[in-house]
Amino acid sequence: TQYLGCNGISDRIPKDEFFEYLYTNPGDIVESPDWAKGTVYYQIFPERFANGDKDNDPDGTVEWVSVPTRENYMGGDLKGVKDNIPYLRNLGVETIYLNPIFHGDFNHKYATTDYYTIDSIFGSNDTFGDLVKELHKNGMRILLDGVFNHVGVHFKQFEDVLKNGVKSRYSDWFLLKKEEDISITHKDYECVGAYKYMPKLNTSCKAVREFILEVMDYWIREYKIDGWRLDVSDEVDIRLWQEASIILREKYPDIILLGETWGYGGRLVGDKKLDCVMNYMFRDAVRDYYGYHKISTTDFANRISHMLALYKDETAKVMYNLIDSHDTERFLCFCKGDKQSLKAAVAFQMLFVGSPAIYYGDEVGMTGNNDPDCRGCMLWGDKQDKELLEYYKKLIKIRKEHRSIRKGEFRFTLVDDERGIIGFKRFNENEEIDICITNGNMAKEPYSIKVLSRQGGYENERT
Repeated sequence: TQYLGCNGISDRIPKDEFFEYLYTNPGDIVESPDWAKGTVYYQIFPERFANGDKDNDPDGTVEWVSVPTRENYMGGDLKGVKDNIPYLRNLGVETIYLNPIFHGDFNHKYATTDYYTIDSIFGSNDTFGDLVKELHKNGMRILLDGVFNHVGVHFKQFEDVLKNGVKSRYSDWFLLKKEEDISITHKDYECVGAYKYMPKLNTSCKAVREFILEVMDYWIREYKIDGWRLDVSDEVDIRLWQEASIILREKYPDIILLGETWGYGGRLVGDKKLDCVMNYMFRDAVRDYYGYHKISTTDFANRISHMLALYKDETAKVMYNLIDSHDTERFLCFCKGDKQSLKAAVAFQMLFVGSPAIYYGDEVGMTGNNDPDCRGCMLWGDKQDKELLEYYKKLIKIRKEHRSIRKGEFRFTLVDDERGIIGFKRFNENEEIDICITNGNMAKEPYSIKVLSRQGGYENERT
């Protein structure tokens, strides 16, 4: 028998070496908004979703569903999103995540030049305000993309640095490599991936953090957005997210702060930081198992279990569980167009713990390689895969009807390498749901669900 005390392991019973638990303040508790637990996200790349107002199309706009490039424009805008709210509501979407819409360079708008103005190719600030009101009216929420790790070269503070060098009042806002004669080249300042048109902000500078916090507050205060997706959040000074969590959440307790990272995000979440991250650990496991078919069922279960073990349960219930995004190949590329593999992946995504995230168009059969091909125009009308769309609707409906799927507990129950079947249980005090999912073409419907209800003091089983 060994004893563990505050001074380590010992053969003797500790006399005065006990661990002391001090106190839990209300503010110490990790807690995210209830609405965010299990919400169904839908990511929209605004320039490619729908063209609702041709009057704001930039010069040279090409025909809808043209081959996407990093330079061309196709006319998507905020009115196009608003016009298709009935489509989103019918699909079952609960929270919209919009890629950047502030005034900026390039069609992706990740090179922000004015954080207080909606880019004219998308509409106006009033157009955005109308969109938010209409989404809320239809029971949906909205997150904006906060690109606070870097800016565009036409950001006025950076233009002042280009003109005045270290004598600029904004020189501390950036990470300069020389004092004067600064030109647009990655050799003169730090930027994103040596991409000279996106200089990196110095978020260790207090003035920069204050500026960003005011921007974040402005759009919540004035336009009632429901939170932020925070670009490249793992390269930003962690104090910014701590300050955002403390300052903004005290004023707006119902907002969500969602960070981008491509690995384990433990450094970013909990303890008065971000609520959750884009769960690329989940994406990678699902891609390798259902998309590439390169790992066994046991390996997949182990990776998912390991991921769940790394995060607190409270965090896992709000994680943004994606299978692809604007930065990756679409899932149908991973599985070489095999729709049954996509269906199996989506079944796992929709029935798993956390918040499933749909990248626009996946639900109607869109495909595409990495950026820019994955940023194609949304398919509408007869171009949509209606059968796949109904499949998504069915799974979302099941998810929303069962609280045990949306917010309940998770446990693996079956791992069958030979047949490629994984089984798991979602449960709470009132309901237990057994789920089996096949990997690939082994069944017309890749999943089966058995529901055991304990409500009302009796058991009712249905499949």
